[in-house]
Amino acid sequence: MPIVAQSTETTDWVSRFADEVIEESERRAPGKPVVVASGLSPSGPIHLGNLREVMTPHLVADEVRRRGYTVRHLISWDDYDRYRKVPAGVPGVDDSWAEHIGKPLTSVPAPKGSAYPNWAEHFKAAMIKALAELGVEYEGISQTEQYTSGVYREQVLFAMKHRGDIDAILDQYRTKKAPAKKQQGQKPVDEAELEAAEGSGAAAEDDGSSGSAGYFPYKPYCGRCEKDLTTVTAYDDDTTELSYTCTACGYSETVRLSEFDRGKLVWKVDWPMRWAYEGVIFEPSGVDHSSPGSSFQVGGQIVGIFGGKQPIGPMYAFVGISGMAKMSSSKGGVPTPADALQIMEPQLLRWLYARRRPNQSFKIAFDQEIQRLYDEWDKLAAKVADGAVLPADAAAYARAVGTAAGELPRTPRPMPYRTLASVADITAGAEDQTLRILSELDPESPLTSLDEVRPRLDKAETWINTQVPAEERTVVRDEPDADLLKSLDDQGRESLRLLLEGLDANWSLDGLTHLVYGVPKVQAGFPADATPKELPPEIKVAQRTFFALLYHLLVGRDTGPRLPTLLLAVGQDRVRKLLGA
Repeated sequence: MPIVAQSTETTDWVSRFADEVIEESERRAPGKPVVVASGLSPSGPIHLGNLREVMTPHLVADEVRRRGYTVRHLISWDDYDRYRKVPAGVPGVDDSWAEHIGKPLTSVPAPKGSAYPNWAEHFKAAMIKALAELGVEYEGISQTEQYTSGVYREQVLFAMKHRGDIDAILDQYRTKKAPAKKQQGQKPVDEAELEAAEGSGAAAEDDGSSGSAGYFPYKPYCGRCEKDLTTVTAYDDDTTELSYTCTACGYSETVRLSEFDRGKLVWKVDWPMRWAYEGVIFEPSGVDHSSPGSSFQVGGQIVGIFGGKQPIGPMYAFVGISGMAKMSSSKGGVPTPADALQIMEPQLLRWLYARRRPNQSFKIAFDQEIQRLYDEWDKLAAKVADGAVLPADAAAYARAVGTAAGELPRTPRPMPYRTLASVADITAGAEDQTLRILSELDPESPLTSLDEVRPRLDKAETWINTQVPAEERTVVRDEPDADLLKSLDDQGRESLRLLLEGLDANWSLDGLTHLVYGVPKVQAGFPADATPKELPPEIKVAQRTFFALLYHLLVGRDTGPRLPTLLLAVGQDRVRKLLGA
């Protein structure tokens, strides 16, 4: 059954945009499918900043579908864009790829060892897989196919015929360009934010060129070297004969544009042409597109030349990254959706985009913060189950766990992520030990198979193996720390005795939590179940001292995984040995 987002009762940003989109679609194209759009350039790894270009219209489109409307979510793969630079840090790519700069992305060789036929297909593949895992329903459009098959031929001829009108609009902004303004309170937080500006067409703010033959909004790719380093030297509207020269290789030729499909409109004309051609109602734009003279602003005027209207849609803010210890699978310096999905379930990643308005920046955690995010997510799930949640939060949750088509696959028994990560850390992935420990967490309802905690367990294990530095990994001692045990005073020895005496009766996650926090209370003369309000501040100090002692005796350092989980993982016999029983 579809997950109902309670759209009529919420005030979340998705519902508000869905209202506007439905109203606008019925005004512009009554009775036709609602069209929303995204654009992605496979010029390199498609990162988590680019994902907002997709998730924003996806969430709105899905809400419109929930209300019973037919929706088309178009993702234009800008694979006919020029290859601008050789991205750093991409395996299988060296400086020799610089010779391909200026060619269409689909004419550039894929990195060495790739199974894909060209550069664009190589980088599209990971994103296509990630979008499927995220439950994003869309229609992919290859701009290479659109242009080279002649789909846009009439639009190209129309743009050339009206090049004077286009030039006049562009000329209003040619001396007024200014950098995108930051929103109040926003600032770039890392490389991922800076790279986010390289979304669909953002880096290719080319508006055409003016030479002795005049202005032309069209760039041919050279018939010899395939590069777009060409200059149109003549064009005849009646015959559509176009002459160009290539500054890269010196080649020149004259072709009939009505029969020629090896070139494209420049970005500031290409984008609004597509709005009109596809009838796009909703498409967001990044902050880089919203400055004076930018493609979105100028496109709002140029689209009228093509007989269309500018889509409605918000400006979306940057997506930052919290920590990247050692990205084993990241390429090009910034993490991709595929990287994120290795360490977090699709529901959590969807939630991060759904709960924040598009103009709010946020971070995606690859460091210890991911544990707090999962705790927050699990608390929200519990509130939803109890019916004790605000409507907007319930809507964000519903959008995260499923779409109009139904729920996304989920972990049957979602144990705390931090617990699973700790167990994966201690056991080094040994499944028999992992099952033993997890089955002891709740003796009243023991785990019988690791499949019950998958895929969350696998995500936590991958996080431990790829994001936690070696010096922070947990290594349980082989032998007791005899010197430390001998140096203990009476209070230290008494604390260990109380803990060891309580192990049998409290051997579960909740029981051990109660026990380790209770020992310092009992030593100070208070009941083990006394609440913090009933205790003096010194008890917290005593607890920290006791915890540090246990960590030193068990793992040889001041801190580690949560003690109850650590004790279960080590096992009773070994705990007794290391604590000097």
